[in-house]
Amino acid sequence: MSGIAPLLDGTVVASAAAALFLAPRVLRREAGPALRGRSYGPEPVLAAVVALIYLNQVLVAVYVNRVHHGDVSFITRYLQPGWFDVPRLDALAARFPAPELLAPSVLRVQAFLELPLVLLAFVAVVRRLDRALYVRLARSPLVPLAAASYTVAFCAVEWDLRNPYTVDDLVLRTLAACLTPPLIAWLARRETGAEPGAGAEPGAEAKPVPEPEPARGLFRFALDLWAYGQLMLVLYDTALLYNLARIGDHLPSAAAALAVLVATRTVPPRGPHQQPGPYTATLAGAIGRALALFLVPALSIRYAESFGTPELAALAGLLMIGAAARRDAPRLLLPALAGAVVGYAVATLAPGPYYEATLLRSATGALLATTALCALLDTTRARLVVRS
Repeated sequence: MSGIAPLLDGTVVASAAAALFLAPRVLRREAGPALRGRSYGPEPVLAAVVALIYLNQVLVAVYVNRVHHGDVSFITRYLQPGWFDVPRLDALAARFPAPELLAPSVLRVQAFLELPLVLLAFVAVVRRLDRALYVRLARSPLVPLAAASYTVAFCAVEWDLRNPYTVDDLVLRTLAACLTPPLIAWLARRETGAEPGAGAEPGAEAKPVPEPEPARGLFRFALDLWAYGQLMLVLYDTALLYNLARIGDHLPSAAAALAVLVATRTVPPRGPHQQPGPYTATLAGAIGRALALFLVPALSIRYAESFGTPELAALAGLLMIGAAARRDAPRLLLPALAGAVVGYAVATLAPGPYYEATLLRSATGALLATTALCALLDTTRARLVVRS
């Protein structure tokens, strides 16, 4: 067990308690203004953050090769194995002026960008499920609490891997925790009609946006969840561990994930819009509640699994899932059991190269199976009603 385990375990307990107390209250609030018909949400800003992270990786390569002559031992001696597989980039490095000024590219720039990355990715996934839920969560106290919880977890791990830049990193992570929640709230406000002074006519109201049929939407959401997860795994492998030299191995999976995200957003659903059946609607509601409940404790649960007490992390995760599905347990019991069986089979028969990759495959398989069974039960129920 790591020396930071008590801090991470305490963060798990505090963030889970905050989520269980606040998330239901946020979800019970009345809906805000109608959503505007066209909005890009947080995804363009998330893409900009990802671009900055990869740009910083290029600058790291220039700095390492020009200033340290390709020797990364100046930093890797403070870290665990598997970091800083840096490409040569000889042509760019040879022409770059004043490479010694790029010293902050090692650890510090990324320390500022990691919190916006994970929070923007989380709310972007929520928006793929339900725009109204995204707006409600993004403008709630849950996002500042999540920023605080994630920052404590980041800083705990940072302290566990102490190096000459640790104090700088802690300051930058704290600054990011102060700036990211207002950014996310501002992006959410842009979903609900024009901002004052933006050129809209006085008194004009945004037109409500019809939501897709839930079963079809949940199948799309399962693909979105896989795609976002896959991109985050690629980002982790190639950039967050400073392994830009490995980017070529991950390009096919990254391209596939990007293609899925573009397709699920731009290709319209086929067929007439139908009212959701009770099983599908119940599942969609439970997933939304689960996302709201996991928003605050998600990162501390993940880090406690590796650096803290895994049993506590598992218990907190089960509590979030139980709280999300508690009132719908009778209706969702059979689909959830089927999803659990499929998820377990995927994890057993097709495990990923590490924990997160296996979890992503298992969760995607479980969600697809659960959604399919809910849709089948709704279809069967509708046919029985028609016959009767």
